[in-house]
Amino acid sequence: MFRVSNNLVGILNLVTFLLSIPILVAGIWLSKQADTECERWLEKPVIVLAVFLMLVSLAGLIGACCKVSWLLWFYLLVMFLLILLLTVFTIFAFVVTNKGAGEALSERGYKEYRLGDYSNWLQDRVNNNKNWNKIKSCLHDSKVCSSFADKYLNDTVQQFYAEHLSSLQSGCCKPSNDCNFTYVKPTEWSKTMGVAYPNPDCNAWDNDPKVLCFNCESCKAGLLDNIKSNWKKVAIVNIIFLVFLIVVYSVGCCAFRNNRKDNAYWSRY
Repeated sequence: MFRVSNNLVGILNLVTFLLSIPILVAGIWLSKQADTECERWLEKPVIVLAVFLMLVSLAGLIGACCKVSWLLWFYLLVMFLLILLLTVFTIFAFVVTNKGAGEALSERGYKEYRLGDYSNWLQDRVNNNKNWNKIKSCLHDSKVCSSFADKYLNDTVQQFYAEHLSSLQSGCCKPSNDCNFTYVKPTEWSKTMGVAYPNPDCNAWDNDPKVLCFNCESCKAGLLDNIKSNWKKVAIVNIIFLVFLIVVYSVGCCAFRNNRKDNAYWSRY
């Protein structure tokens, strides 16, 4: 018997299965090409995501088109758990990113960031030394400060102060405004020796390109502001994806009901 819902679930899962192939290829390519810890960390989630999509889409495809009820039941169970997980994550993302914002400075084009302004949960993640060492390694590998230094190399002090810097550039690549250091270059500042600075980040600053302000609280705060912005975008995308998943889940339920009806029909004959 021709069933619209079964065919629709089959088509959607066929598309998902085909999309999972390039994701898997990308994960395998990353595992072969990875030179940095950040790239090596990324490869595993990509491969796991691709395999997960393949298995779930195959279960939905075979369950709907071949009328294998137990596979379709498994597919619907996974979809339900995925909807539940995404709902929890979306709410969590909005809650933990609700606090924190950059502080606007007088006569400065950029903002500065304070770690204490952000949620305790996010603070705990970056205050963990093991986590932060990995993050620092990624920041070095991404050349966030070396590209920053090259871009603004020829700026005078007044031009530099007028620049609109990203949260990472402001927090990790230059000293805090509280320090009142003398500007030499974007990543080179002259310290006054023997001064008791009110902000501990001033003592953490070093002109060494490998150090800069990567050990500063402002760098951690800049990272959290970047995460906050990205998580809010992800949460909005999740809401759209959730609506799509709920529609697919509803169609899948119809397909499952059709399978049971057909099985009951053929069992009579």
